[in-house]
Amino acid sequence: MLDICLLGTGGMMPLPGRWLTSLVMRYNGSQLLIDCGEGTQIAMKKAGISSKPVDIICLTHFHADHVSGLPGFLLSMGNAERTEPLTIIGPKGVEKVVNSLRVIAPELPFEINYIELTQPEEEIALNGYVISAYRVNHNIMCYGYSVRIDRAGKFDAIRAKSLNIPIKMWNLLQKGNIIEVDGNVYTPDMVMGPPRKGIKVTYCTDSRPTDIIAAYAKDADLFICEGMYGEADKLSKAREYKHMTMYEAAGLARDANATELWLTHYSPSMVHPEEFFDKVRAIFPAAVIAKDGRHTTLNFEGE
Repeated sequence: MLDICLLGTGGMMPLPGRWLTSLVMRYNGSQLLIDCGEGTQIAMKKAGISSKPVDIICLTHFHADHVSGLPGFLLSMGNAERTEPLTIIGPKGVEKVVNSLRVIAPELPFEINYIELTQPEEEIALNGYVISAYRVNHNIMCYGYSVRIDRAGKFDAIRAKSLNIPIKMWNLLQKGNIIEVDGNVYTPDMVMGPPRKGIKVTYCTDSRPTDIIAAYAKDADLFICEGMYGEADKLSKAREYKHMTMYEAAGLARDANATELWLTHYSPSMVHPEEFFDKVRAIFPAAVIAKDGRHTTLNFEGE
């Protein structure tokens, strides 16, 4: 299962009761954070989530509302006596940007490994997550992320017995290993069924609508997307500053056949985004006007 908590839903600047956009996922003892705006660590504490187990941080881009909380967040991880390495993924220049922010957090008890995104689309497998980064359409280099938890097929015990594979070797085959017993070589495909449906969460902020967003959100269990504006007169502003309206996000969710849409990254001018709920739901009925701290647990099909 995959636990998800949308820590903050604000864009540009925080408001009372609305921190800047960030998201945390938890799977199999590992935590993945997407963006780290001002107030992220406070929002995590409020949600009862520790920052210490965060293994991966994915940064969409380097505007302040997405990275300004990073120095304090790293210090909190260090003060929690974390020693395990941390991986930070982000657009070209990510190491330089993070090191610049670390002028006020120069000494940490853990190593930081950087993965710099340079291609329009890249895929990275870490700690059970399959992270797909895809370039979107903002006024600086910006990426969305689609995170999958893949699920292997069922183990066929009857088939394994018919092949005389010792029971003590079954677990190795289930984990994808190739084994040899008495000169016979056994591969996982001999005893594993076809892959089963996994879990998929797609995340995007700070972009105009593009086909690539809908492509990566295709059949997602959860699509989290910016809904910067809801007011009817803000479409021209969204186009000018390369953002998205709630209705454009709902259209992407509909086109992608996502199971559910959480809107986030609201403009500070939009104090009550829930006012636009009915119009958004008319486009995509499974839309949610998310608030800080919204969480859910996604389970594998059949569990």
